[in-house]
Amino acid sequence: MMDDASLREKVRQTLHEDKDLRGYGLNADVVAGEVQLQGIVDTLKEKERAGKLVRQVPGVKGVANAVAISTDGAVRDEDVTMEVNEELDEDPRVDLRHIGAESVDGHGTVVLKGRAEDPAEVEAAREAAAKARGVTRVVSRVKVGEEEMSLKDIFHSQVNNDRED
Repeated sequence: MMDDASLREKVRQTLHEDKDLRGYGLNADVVAGEVQLQGIVDTLKEKERAGKLVRQVPGVKGVANAVAISTDGAVRDEDVTMEVNEELDEDPRVDLRHIGAESVDGHGTVVLKGRAEDPAEVEAAREAAAKARGVTRVVSRVKVGEEEMSLKDIFHSQVNNDRED
């Protein structure tokens, strides 16, 4: 079994060797095999990647991922929504006629909405949304299945606006 100092070195080396993460200078501390990850990255996807890489290091018992996601200045919901929808549009696994996104709280939470027949499309949308700058959390409200949509549902899925009650 690896001691904490050796494990800490192995975790830091793993993070440093990753081409997408090495520029961030992430820090890791280890106590009894539990890794505390710290630092700042640009996207939720990078934070998740760091946690996943560290979990794969032999000897790691758990990971407390305290990596923060940087937002340069104030994050406007409109800007985050636009960035996320661009990422969704660029992903060939996601059909914007099925899934749209909206930033909801001014703190980077994005809600995915719509209906998809394939759960893989929903996961692809979640991954694409996590790449957008300013996103700190992705919540999926996408319905999966082949249920008929009402005319109102079709309208709102295509227009991507707030529903009237």
